[in-house]
Amino acid sequence: MNPQSEQTKKQLRWFNISFIAFTSVWGLGNVVNNYAQQGVSVIVSWLLILALYFIPYALIVGQLGSTFKDSAGGVSSWVEHTTTKQLAYLAAWTYWVVHIPYLAQKPQGILVALSWAVNGNGDMVKETPALLLSLICFAIFLLFLWIASKGIKTINAISSIAGIAMFIMSMLFILLAVSAPMVFDIKAATPNLADIKTYLPKFDLQYFTTLSMLVFAVGGAEKISPYVNSTKNPEKEFPKGMIFLAIMVAVSALLGSFAMAFIFNSNDIPKDLMMNGAYEAFAKLGHYYHIGNSLMIIYAVTNTLAQIAALSISIDAPLKILLANANPEYIPSALRKQNKRGTFVNGYLMTGILVGILILVPALGIGDMTELYNWLLNLNSVVMPMRYLFVFLAFIFLMKNIQKFQSEYQFMKKKVPGMIVGIWCFGFTAFACILGMVPKVSYAAEPTQWWFQLLMNIATPLILLALGLILPFIARRENRKK
Repeated sequence: MNPQSEQTKKQLRWFNISFIAFTSVWGLGNVVNNYAQQGVSVIVSWLLILALYFIPYALIVGQLGSTFKDSAGGVSSWVEHTTTKQLAYLAAWTYWVVHIPYLAQKPQGILVALSWAVNGNGDMVKETPALLLSLICFAIFLLFLWIASKGIKTINAISSIAGIAMFIMSMLFILLAVSAPMVFDIKAATPNLADIKTYLPKFDLQYFTTLSMLVFAVGGAEKISPYVNSTKNPEKEFPKGMIFLAIMVAVSALLGSFAMAFIFNSNDIPKDLMMNGAYEAFAKLGHYYHIGNSLMIIYAVTNTLAQIAALSISIDAPLKILLANANPEYIPSALRKQNKRGTFVNGYLMTGILVGILILVPALGIGDMTELYNWLLNLNSVVMPMRYLFVFLAFIFLMKNIQKFQSEYQFMKKKVPGMIVGIWCFGFTAFACILGMVPKVSYAAEPTQWWFQLLMNIATPLILLALGLILPFIARRENRKK
């Protein structure tokens, strides 16, 4: 290859990498959801999670992406290069199947955003019976499942616009919320913000059950792996970019959480804060700055578009990653069947069935819509990080055989320290996911609800993973017949 041509490709600097990663990883929902679970003490939790987990996670992704720069399969390719094809298949399956709870939750998000955009409040969703609303959510999902199957190209354009708009609104929230006490005579909703003890978490079982939401918030760094070798000097530029990314996330998380403490009392957090908190916050900011509900309406419309785009893209993209280059040894031919448009027909059918079950069945045991929304969001924080386990597994085996691989960027160069870092990240992720299964509702107040949610939290990931173990048996039986 022409050296000049190769050099032309390496145009990204550390700050480019930082901003690309920031827009992929971060959002206002991360601030709201974690404040809803921990209150203002989440500020200390953000500092701990960023230093002990997020920075090594991002740098691990950098080394894997640089080592396997020609691998198109992402995490599953990393696992295949470092372990076995069987584990690579399981990684690909996990990457797809963890999106099922995510897809089940998106129609709820669309309805909440529409309720605020049209009615100026979230009452329409909060007051509707859970089973009825779940049926509406399922109908919305089926509509977008059909749209995604047609390959509508405008979804990509909507996604780009909505993504930029959501980023701007997130930054605007922090700017306005932090500035408000300086500009206006506003008393903070949370008392004793000047006392350092207010920010110290209580490290008990309840605290550890909220770690999965923090892991969920900072996950997704593997999306930036293709850009590692596009930097001018990966060994220096990439770690610098990741450290700057961590600083940006820290500033956004800390200031955002501090702003939430001014608006919502950390000692009396509303039950529906995860569902309606961001909209209520923008409504209060509009009141402070004497511009009515304009900020809230803009955010609600923006979030509606973002939720629609995320739903449509998340139906199609993960499924293509799983099935486009599927190994016939593990995936039955029925799932690999495509129509004239290149749509995996039976793959879409399987997605529809699994998402439908996850939308409708919980509503039979969780009658309150706010509780159902919170439960499904917490389930996402348990299930989605399971895909990160394969990132760390690939890194552990990469470091175990480090002498066999070459990389422009190396986070860890020595076998033993590298394996220790990989094992730490793997263990912490698994620990957070397992404890995240403990229901957030009070056992004393609602024991039946507590047991139902615990059963669903344990059964859902086990069933989703077990389905992935069944498919290879079907494929092998099919191959033997042929």
